[in-house]
Amino acid sequence: MKFRTMLCAIIVSTLAMQEQANAGDAVGVRHIAARSVERGSDLDVTVWYPAEPGGVAVTLGDSQLFTGTSAERDAPISLGKFPLILLSHGAGLAGTPQALSWIATPLASQGFIVAAPTHPGNGGKDRSAAETMKLWLRPADLTATLDAIEKEASFRDRVEQGKVGALGLSMGGGTALAIAGARLDPKLLAAYCDTDLLNASLCGWVRQSGVDLHTMDMRFAGRDNSDRRVRFVMAIDPAPSDVFEAGSFSGIKIPVDIVNLGQPGKIPATADASGIAKAIPNASYATIGDASHFSMFGECKPGAPALIISQEIGDPVCDDGAGRSRGQIHAQLIEMARAAFTRALKAEP
Repeated sequence: MKFRTMLCAIIVSTLAMQEQANAGDAVGVRHIAARSVERGSDLDVTVWYPAEPGGVAVTLGDSQLFTGTSAERDAPISLGKFPLILLSHGAGLAGTPQALSWIATPLASQGFIVAAPTHPGNGGKDRSAAETMKLWLRPADLTATLDAIEKEASFRDRVEQGKVGALGLSMGGGTALAIAGARLDPKLLAAYCDTDLLNASLCGWVRQSGVDLHTMDMRFAGRDNSDRRVRFVMAIDPAPSDVFEAGSFSGIKIPVDIVNLGQPGKIPATADASGIAKAIPNASYATIGDASHFSMFGECKPGAPALIISQEIGDPVCDDGAGRSRGQIHAQLIEMARAAFTRALKAEP
């Protein structure tokens, strides 16, 4: 297994910075529906793609707290075939595909189609603790998204055959590991919120919502959610990473890149995936020492810190590590993802 550590001294290339600065140029975005038999409804899927001029200018991910990213709604897709990245978002304030527009848009500008389902109940006005904790349904959402892309007239002839990967951040990182073959341990998941030691913010919300994980129906929680069409996954700060069946990692057959945000030894245990990387046969591992788990959120607007206090959000979502700005950290993550998916999905066999 290839194992490397990247600390805060990593130099972000000028190219990566320019890619982020130009994010939104020639990038289209549209919504499609993906039928989910398991959810009993259609999933709303946001798709970013290389585009020609002609769409309607929109800004995705913009909120009171965070700066959004520009794209062109319903712009014509560029000619050619492109690798597909299935993107899985987190929960809470990061609980929508649009919250990850900062990384989806520049990846599309570099020649990828990026498709992100909205995981029901994980964010927005319909946020639900019970739905959020049904982690085993999330990889199935990615599979349903891939099924829909293969049938959607706008994209089925634009996706390069056999070139499919998955990218996930936070809870989406766990989803990416699951679609690669990692299996949840129902007992660990049921006990996850017995104390606040693992995730005080999430578990406090779970209890306030009246959800008892021990009484949740987890008959299917430990199933195999792998999708053989997915050839590579990248997981950024996967959380909770400590609810998987440890023995399942050794059975993962595809390459996996894992990135943790923070200094080794100071990364929260529930997101620390260094042990997982060691257990996966073909995995690489990196850290960004001057980042934090909140670095995967959008760039904060000037008044965001005061708003966080006034609205009693609780988590310091505008705090990174020390030294660089969030924009610079984003540029590094974008370049890491671009390089990884180019290597895995664009390189000649």
